Amino acid sequence: MVCLLPAFGSRALAVESYLDNGVVKIGIDLAKGGSITYLSKSGTNDNIINDHDLGRQIQQSYYSGPQPYNPSNNANPTWPNWPWNPIQTGDSYGHPSLVLAHTNTGQSLYVKCRPMQWALNNVPGECTFESWISLNANVVTVSNRLINMRTDTAEQFAGRDQELPAVYTIGRLYRLFSYAGDAPFTGGALTNFPIVPPPWQYWRATESWAALVDVNGWGLGVYHPGAVRFVGGFAGAPGSGGPNDDPTGYISPTHVEILDSNIEYTYSYQLILGTLQEIRDWVYAQPYRPGADFHFCTDRQHWYYQQTTDAGWPLNGRLRVNLASTDPQMWSPFCAYYATNVPKLYVRAAYQIANPTGRATGQLFWQTSSDSAFSEARSLRFPVVADGQFRTYELNLAASNSYTGLITRLCFDPAASGQSGDYADIAWISSSPVGANEPSPTLLGMMQTDGAIVISFPTVNAACVSQEGHQFLYDLESRTNLLLGAWQGVPGFTNLVGDNRVKMFTNLVTAGGAFYRVKLRLE
Repeated sequence: MVCLLPAFGSRALAVESYLDNGVVKIGIDLAKGGSITYLSKSGTNDNIINDHDLGRQIQQSYYSGPQPYNPSNNANPTWPNWPWNPIQTGDSYGHPSLVLAHTNTGQSLYVKCRPMQWALNNVPGECTFESWISLNANVVTVSNRLINMRTDTAEQFAGRDQELPAVYTIGRLYRLFSYAGDAPFTGGALTNFPIVPPPWQYWRATESWAALVDVNGWGLGVYHPGAVRFVGGFAGAPGSGGPNDDPTGYISPTHVEILDSNIEYTYSYQLILGTLQEIRDWVYAQPYRPGADFHFCTDRQHWYYQQTTDAGWPLNGRLRVNLASTDPQMWSPFCAYYATNVPKLYVRAAYQIANPTGRATGQLFWQTSSDSAFSEARSLRFPVVADGQFRTYELNLAASNSYTGLITRLCFDPAASGQSGDYADIAWISSSPVGANEPSPTLLGMMQTDGAIVISFPTVNAACVSQEGHQFLYDLESRTNLLLGAWQGVPGFTNLVGDNRVKMFTNLVTAGGAFYRVKLRLE
C-alpha cells in the first residue's frame, strides 16, 4: 500500500516459515498470507522488515478498476474512493489473508494465498497470489504470480501503477538512495532522496534499483530489472524503531499494467542485503541492461493504452489492438536506453482496416530525459498495409535530429484512426529486425509433493516466433527403461497445441521410477 494508517484489529499469532543459507535469513508469516515479515543477517535477530500493520511487510499488491470498488457496501471510511486492490497480508480492518498452500524444502519457499481487498471489511479477492522464494549468498530472489478469477466484471479497465512489490523496512533504515541520472551503469553519483512523508515521491531509477540504509550505509536493496519508475520515502521519526513500530521506509518498483479479470500476471525481483556499494556492485554484475525489445507473445510487456483497448487475455501470440478510435495509442513502460544504442526500431504487425484511406498510417513518438512530453517534433510517421498480413516495418529513428540522449518512453499510434471492426495485430516492437525465429529449448520441470511427481513444461504459440498460420504441437512421452522398450505418449498429453502456457502432468511415485521427454513439431 502507498498510504499509511493506524493498525486495526488484533494482531494474529505469527506462524512463520524460514530459509537460512548462513548469510541471510528470510521468513514468511503464514498467518498473514505468506507475506515476507522477516529478513536479517544469519546468526542475528535483527529483523529489518516493518510488520506494524497489515499494510506493511514485503508483499504483493495490485490495482484495477472500478473506482470506487465497494460491492459489499462496507468500505473503510478512511478509504471511501479506493479501487479494486487485493493485497497479500490482509485488509485495513485487520483480517488476514488465507494461506491455501505452503512448502519449504530448505532451499526454497512456496506459498499461495487468497488475498483480501484492502479497503473493504473482510472481503477476499477473487484471485490467488503465489510466491516462490530462494537464497543465493546475500540475495533473495522472489517470483510472484497473480491469477485473477473475477466474476464481478469482464471490463478491460485502464492500466494502473502496480507495486512490484511493496517493501517496508524498519525505521533505522531511513536513508533512501538510488541512481536517478542520465548515464545508467556508468558508476555515476547516487541520489540521497530527502525524507518526504506520504504520498511519497516518484523518480526515474534508471539502473532499476533503490536502497534504504542506516546511518552507516548498510541496509536493503530492491532490484527489479526493467522497472525504471520507482516510488518510496520514509514516514515517522527517522533512525529508530523496530519491526512492530510505526516509523517505516518504503520502496516499490512500479509498472503501469492492465489487469484483466482472468489474467495470469508474473514478475520477479531481488532483495540484496549489504552496503550501498555491495548492492550496486551486485546489480552491475547482472546481465540486464536497458534496451528496446518488446515481444508481445505471452504478455503486454508493460505497455498500456490511451483511447483504446485490446482483445483481452490470454494473448494469442500478439496484441490485437482495437483501432475504432479517433486516436488509438499504445504507451510503453518507462525506459532508460541510449538513442545511439537503438538507431532503428522494427514493428511486426498486421492490419485490418476496412477504409484505409487517411487512416493507414502509423506513428511512433519518443520522450527523452530532457523533455518528458510527446510531440510531433519527436515522432516518425510511416505507411502501413491494411491487408491482414504480417509485415515488419523498419523505423529509422536515427534520421531524426530530435532522437538523441536517453530515451525514457515510447508511444505508438498503430493507425491514425479506425472504425468498428478495425484492428492491428502487433507481434513485437524491437531493436532487432528479425525478432525470435525459433522457440527456446523446452525444459522439463519436476517436483515431488505428497507422494506424487509433477512434470511441467512451457509451450509456445507459433505466432510468437514469426510462424503465423502454423502451430507447435507438443508430446509428453515416458518410458521405464532407457535401454529397453520404446517411448510411449502420456495419455492426455499428446498433440498439445502451444499456447504460451505451462502444461503440468501429475503421476504417483512408483518404485521403479520413469523417464520423461517432450517432443516438439511444427505443423
